[in-house]
Amino acid sequence: MSVVAGRLPTMKAVHRHLLQLLKASSQYIVPIYQRLYSWDERECAKLWDDIIRAGSHDSMGAHFTGSIVYVDRGHGTKHSSEPDLIIDGQQRVTTVTLILEALARRLEQLPESEREPIDGFSPKKIRARYLLNQEEDGDRQFKLMLSRNDKDALFGILRGVKPPTSSDTRVVDNFAYFQRRLADSSVDLSAVCKGLDKLIVVDVELERGVDNPQLVFEAMNSTGKELTQADLIRNFVLMDLPTKQQTDVYEAFWRPMELEFIGGPETHFDAFVRHYLTIKSGSIPRLDDIYEAFKDHAAYMRDQGEDIETLVKDMRENARRFCAMTLGKEGDPILKRSFTDLAQIGADVVYPFLIEVYADYESQILDAGEFNEIVQMVIAYVFRRAVCRIPTNSLNKTFAGLSSSVHKSQYLDSVKAAFLKMGTYRRFPLDAEFRIALITADLYNFRRRSYLFRKLENFGRKEEVVIEEYTFEHILPQNENLSEEWREALGDDWQAVQEKYLHTLGNLTLTGYNAEYSDRAFTDKRDLPDKGFKVSPLRLNKGLGQLDDWNVEQIEKRATRLADEAMLIWPAPMLPVDVLASFEEKKSATQAYVIEDHPNLLQPPARKALFERFAAAVLDMDPGVTMEFLKLYVAFRAETNFVDLIPQGRRLKLVLNLPFNALDDKRRLAEDLTGKGVWGNGDAVVGLDESSDFTYVMGLVRQAFEHQMSDD
Repeated sequence: MSVVAGRLPTMKAVHRHLLQLLKASSQYIVPIYQRLYSWDERECAKLWDDIIRAGSHDSMGAHFTGSIVYVDRGHGTKHSSEPDLIIDGQQRVTTVTLILEALARRLEQLPESEREPIDGFSPKKIRARYLLNQEEDGDRQFKLMLSRNDKDALFGILRGVKPPTSSDTRVVDNFAYFQRRLADSSVDLSAVCKGLDKLIVVDVELERGVDNPQLVFEAMNSTGKELTQADLIRNFVLMDLPTKQQTDVYEAFWRPMELEFIGGPETHFDAFVRHYLTIKSGSIPRLDDIYEAFKDHAAYMRDQGEDIETLVKDMRENARRFCAMTLGKEGDPILKRSFTDLAQIGADVVYPFLIEVYADYESQILDAGEFNEIVQMVIAYVFRRAVCRIPTNSLNKTFAGLSSSVHKSQYLDSVKAAFLKMGTYRRFPLDAEFRIALITADLYNFRRRSYLFRKLENFGRKEEVVIEEYTFEHILPQNENLSEEWREALGDDWQAVQEKYLHTLGNLTLTGYNAEYSDRAFTDKRDLPDKGFKVSPLRLNKGLGQLDDWNVEQIEKRATRLADEAMLIWPAPMLPVDVLASFEEKKSATQAYVIEDHPNLLQPPARKALFERFAAAVLDMDPGVTMEFLKLYVAFRAETNFVDLIPQGRRLKLVLNLPFNALDDKRRLAEDLTGKGVWGNGDAVVGLDESSDFTYVMGLVRQAFEHQMSDD
């Protein structure tokens, strides 16, 4: 609490009995921007056990159960009709409220003389003190008012009315759980009452108009359910708005956006916000820094004169596009199939680009056919690279900046040109490279194996085969101790043949009879009654029933045939030479600066040799690395500068473009220039001269290169 109190000196924080808080306030309201009640049975069970433990032992004076943070009703106006707004702690307050109502109902079932196990805990007193305002009407009669579906469910329970069956809320389930626990004849009801009376919280009261609830919300180290990025962002967006505008923005934009994500994983919203911020800012926030990046974006928008409502509306539209692509909500059946393929290859990095393309599609800048062709092109790009085992480093940066290459008057051609112009580590593998990889690579231990064979099996089919009903089969078995029949079929070098071809495309297929096939000879697999390759309905087994043997020649023939089909399923983009040339960037005929502009790189001869050695080593890191002489330094680039060399009289000064604290420099040679002015780009500087450990310094430079190429 000291951290929060240090930041917010007017805040009052004291220990208080939770039941006293409920009794003192006429009403607590959970604002609409707060997340729904989300405690599950495990968390309810933990609180229940704590209550029973505290109530069963007189030696336990109290049990601490977390913090309750709320905005008071105004300067000392404790009799005002304005409710207290709960900022943090609604989960435990709601849960205790459910326990109290379940307890009141259980006590009502007892004889009159047993309905008050300890003083103050009769059904009438429980409801009058902690649950209801007996003299109020409407919503004001309830001491706790939740938001959305939770509100109706809780009100129904407290009124004794069965909640709507359509209610999607944990309130109903958890109330039923506590009723079951209290119905247990072995439960000591007086211990329950005593345990509830011992619950202690840190009562954090904020002064309306003075304290900043958002800062407190972020800083609280609550023992409740961990907040997601979505929780934090929603609170940030809505908390400072006037109450009516909160409701309007929430109901018009935020709630519809939340509903888009129903059916997706819990982290799906966080993934969307990361993609959204990538689109808007041009930089990719780290997974653990999404909330902070969002606040920075909101501040920038505010500085540009845009209000929070405009921001939320824009998020809602882009979220709809994202969920259409990722959660099967697309209406166009052809696009929907392509989006399913996209999900199956597991390439989330593509969505910043495709969300923007989707927006242009909705604006009728391109039609559905062109949009689908771009999606298929993206799939082919990612999948071909995976088959060719091209590292995924910087793939997210490729798609983050791809939209800058789009010429909207020549949309489809400009996307094709952008892919075709990518070189080295970002290249789009063309047919020759893709074909060789398909035929020779280990595709059995390939992460996208199922997707590959699903597409091959269903290529040209109108009725899709569900390959999950089958298992993968090695036609040439995996057993190192092959039978005599197999050895004879493969020849004297059967072991080398098995090692080379075992996991390749030509030798892999699908079957429902893997156990029956086992290590049998090929002819046995072919002719197995009602199960052999001869009668297989699968396209992947086409032609196997007509072969007399299985050897290198047949494996290679089948691999070539399947590779030909793969070329059609995942085609590379094609453009006429003149059209592609029209998209080439205009480059300067001469470089503005040359090595002669940097005399410290030429003399003495040992310095020139050192520079040449350094330049060669950096350029060898990847074919995509380039070098450019500038006025004050020499820049080495991949996506952008990762090391800049400043020629000095005594040494070569290297500026490494990565955060200083990300550099693993065990010898502590680098200097931290974070926040200081320096030529070049980066926070870490290290010197290089003829006496330096060249290999160690190059290790530091490689870290800067790999940091830029990483997917973080």
